[in-house]
Amino acid sequence: MKRPFLFLIVIATLMSTVTFAQQGTKQATIDEWLKEYKYYARGVRGIRSMNDGLHYSSVAGRGSAIVKSSYKSGNVVDTLCKLSWIKEVEINGISNYEFSADESQILLVTDQEAIYRRSFTASYYIYDIKGKTTKALSENGRQQLATFSPDGSKVAFVRENNIFYVDLATGKEMQVTTDGKFNHIINGAPDWVYEEEFEFNQAFHWSPDGSTIAYIKFNETNVKEFGMTMFAGTNPTIEENKLYPENRVWKYPKCGEDNSVVSVHAYNLANKKTQSINIGTETDIYIPRLRWTQDASKLCVFRLNRLQNKLELLFANPEDGTTKVIYTEENKYYIDESYFDDLQFLDDKKHFVMMSEKDGYAHLYLMDLAGNQVSQITKGNWDVTEFIGYDSRKKTFYYQSAEASPILRDVYSIKLNGKNKKKLSTQSGTNSASFSSSYKYYINNFSSSNTPTLVTLHNAKGKLIRSLQSNDYLKKTLAEYQFNYAEFFTFKTSEGVELNASIVKPANFDETKKYPVLMTQYSGPNSQEVLNRWGFGWEQVLAAKGYIVVSVDGRGTGARGEEFRKMTYMQLGKYETIDQIEAAKYLQTLNFIDPDRIGIWGWSFGGFISTLCMEKGNGIFKAGIAVAPVTNWRFYDNIYTERFMRTPQENPDGYDDNSPLFFADQLQGNYLICHGSADDNVHVQNTMEFIEKLVQANKQFDMMIYTNRNHSIYGGNTRYHLYTKKTNYLLENL
Repeated sequence: MKRPFLFLIVIATLMSTVTFAQQGTKQATIDEWLKEYKYYARGVRGIRSMNDGLHYSSVAGRGSAIVKSSYKSGNVVDTLCKLSWIKEVEINGISNYEFSADESQILLVTDQEAIYRRSFTASYYIYDIKGKTTKALSENGRQQLATFSPDGSKVAFVRENNIFYVDLATGKEMQVTTDGKFNHIINGAPDWVYEEEFEFNQAFHWSPDGSTIAYIKFNETNVKEFGMTMFAGTNPTIEENKLYPENRVWKYPKCGEDNSVVSVHAYNLANKKTQSINIGTETDIYIPRLRWTQDASKLCVFRLNRLQNKLELLFANPEDGTTKVIYTEENKYYIDESYFDDLQFLDDKKHFVMMSEKDGYAHLYLMDLAGNQVSQITKGNWDVTEFIGYDSRKKTFYYQSAEASPILRDVYSIKLNGKNKKKLSTQSGTNSASFSSSYKYYINNFSSSNTPTLVTLHNAKGKLIRSLQSNDYLKKTLAEYQFNYAEFFTFKTSEGVELNASIVKPANFDETKKYPVLMTQYSGPNSQEVLNRWGFGWEQVLAAKGYIVVSVDGRGTGARGEEFRKMTYMQLGKYETIDQIEAAKYLQTLNFIDPDRIGIWGWSFGGFISTLCMEKGNGIFKAGIAVAPVTNWRFYDNIYTERFMRTPQENPDGYDDNSPLFFADQLQGNYLICHGSADDNVHVQNTMEFIEKLVQANKQFDMMIYTNRNHSIYGGNTRYHLYTKKTNYLLENL
């Protein structure tokens, strides 16, 4: 019992520190949070460094212009494009844009329509900066993924599962592939599960000299379809579904089921021939990335086995399709896909840098083109959490890491030889950086639990030049409110595992009183909820109503090394649930906690864990809320689930021993489950099958289904309704 006593001493000390509280009189409300947006910290978005590294561009005037500004002064020095200048076509607003390599042309993105989480179709226009002329990229239908060739003479794109390109000089449109067909063949864009779980959207790439387009073809013919009903709904209303709802279907490979068969191809623009790339005879594999080296004769193909524990890098010759494996990495657990985008081929055409966990922590490695390790750039019992970039002129790498603490993020520079490491960030909290193309400047985003987002401009040595966004308006607003900032603590479980946690207390907190607690968590692999960063939302709304809100990062979460984050391998839910229950038991020992009024909630993976806790917690939780939960991993997609669980055929007990579906009869406490009926990610099937188990086990529960809403459950009044529902549920049941 020594640990709780020590914890109480720490808390008492923190409570006496006035910097952890605001002494106004107002209380946070849902209306001000979700309807009036009074608590949101502003950032600086849409900035793109220009070629000279001295200026940046951004969208201005609510999407009506693109302007050029000076890093040094912050002043707008030129207007590059303005919609009022465009006479040839009608454009309502600029949602995104891309420069040609010489910055003489801008590819304008307008009228976006979402497909899935990252994908969309749009109307694209080519704007000539000098001539102030505009023309549509294509008159033959909406496009996806439009991308300039390296010399800016052409633009390639995807339409209806096929790849095209336009010669900008002649306006002629050329078709690269012809076999694209909905729910069968996709060229140049990933299928649903690749887009969602390998986190990329574009599957074609120009060679460095613009002579070749390399692309992945997805043959999803044998992938089973999943269907969901789309009703008429409102905001938006689907008029054609008013009498007869639509049955929308798409290819969704569940655990143990067939994936798309992928192949890699290279299209030569000069001879108009397509060369197949040899990726081997095994078809039950993944190609999660293509990367051109700095040499147009070498295409790098990432080949990953089905279990995702063996990654091979192949160098392919786009002319004859031959390949050679130059690097292989195997892992006893799995290889984290989040590191794929960190692989970068250096300008010297001799090396590449990559992220690996081969020494037990995520670190940067310098490799030669034969796949040999030249050096380990970063070292230590801490994780690199982001590879920011490499300045070839100064031979300096920039990265973000959790070296100081798993709950902190700092920005560092380090030389190519692994020496002269320097911490650039100066404030303790969460820092991230974006460098100019010349690496002369960087923009730092900082926040902490008691400091809203602060965006500042620095030179490469870290010297502050000026503030871009201080959020003084938000500080002034919150000065009128009475609340406590989040505090951080650690505790040890009965197994001796030290866990990080945060706590938000009600205003006028009195340690002699007993407070109800809501535990909020996500708990998914390599995730983190306990971070020293700014947040002011539902937790403050609940605190204003007299609740304590606690978040605990259990085993499996991030920034604590490979063994900690991968120990949940093959048994998702087991240790995560144990740790949340242990946290609840620990909270019961604290003198200001009402031990009979502890609740837990989560969304998605967090809903999976909150549900399991209600079942396996033996009544320790009085109330629980699950939003869009997985209730059996057999229902979820195979790329994500098999990465951590292998297939159901190999690991049936891992799937079932911690499936909420099979422990419905053990559920105790007040339970609310919410789901969007059009969730293409965690299907509402999870909820429907689970509530049937609850019904047959004679377990009472509450449920809310949101018509036509996806996994994020938003649109119109929806998000406001959801949080009002959750708040009222806790007020009545916890």
